[in-house]
Amino acid sequence: MKEDSQGKPSATSFGRRLSSCVKEAVPGALKTMWWVVKITAIVSVVIYILRLTGVLPVLGRSLEPVMSFIGLPGEASLAYVSGYFVNVYSAIAACASLNLSARSVTILAVLVMCSHNMIVETAVQKKTGSSALRIVLVRTLAGLVLAFVLNKILPAEAQGEVGAVAQEKITLADSFVPWAVSLLKLCLKMTVLIFLLSILQKILDEFGVMKLLTSVVKWPLKLFGLSENSSFLWIVANTLGLAYGAAVMFQEKECGHIGDRDIQLLNTHICISHSNIEDLLLFVAIGGVWWIILLSRWAASLILVWAQRLEFHIRDRFTKFAG
Repeated sequence: MKEDSQGKPSATSFGRRLSSCVKEAVPGALKTMWWVVKITAIVSVVIYILRLTGVLPVLGRSLEPVMSFIGLPGEASLAYVSGYFVNVYSAIAACASLNLSARSVTILAVLVMCSHNMIVETAVQKKTGSSALRIVLVRTLAGLVLAFVLNKILPAEAQGEVGAVAQEKITLADSFVPWAVSLLKLCLKMTVLIFLLSILQKILDEFGVMKLLTSVVKWPLKLFGLSENSSFLWIVANTLGLAYGAAVMFQEKECGHIGDRDIQLLNTHICISHSNIEDLLLFVAIGGVWWIILLSRWAASLILVWAQRLEFHIRDRFTKFAG
């Protein structure tokens, strides 16, 4: 890096590194953006057709008893199922196509962020040493329990605010333009977020901010019951997510930078609390309350990790006693 006469990094060198970060981030951001916009548009079209043909209201009414258990209208099941088996983007596309209140979006966001992209992300965590069955059960049950609790403690909304889509009858002439404009706005928001976050990630790596963050987060991680060795992976999971951060997680595990039990504890935490920047902001963009979405999952992960540490302790004592 070039320095000026006083030995400090020059503005030219700083600008060149910054420009390099942007150039490196753009190709990957373009690829991700295209995939996200494509799947968002496809899901949104499907949801729109289901509404237009009257299928969605019928489906919503049939599933209303199940979804009402966690305070959501029947149509919200489409967002949950698509998110569970695909990813957060498909769930957001379905959610954005429904007329949900901020309360309902928040509950649905917690449910989806606990248990999304289940197949791929479970495979990632299994490869790092965790039980696939345990991960699936923890994520699924944690999402349902948190949604149930939030439904009980969040202030009630105005009568009829939730589930309005189930009763409404729409026509192509009256609804196409508002739907198309809404879809365009959502795609633009996603595009901007993806580009900004991709560039930010490169900048953090280039200027050593990620190392600084690693030293800072080690103290909060102790509260969560996690080891200092898991600091970097915790940051990766929270910024890139499990699927995007898979390569880093595999490398850290194979290099022996983190032990088997530490990775299991970390996986228990991040399986229900990851992607806390991009995914969280996307749900906020469609009406979710960010601090409830974040803190509720942090609280659940804290309880689960300390419960697993207790499980390890009891298992060790039993093994020692039996031996």
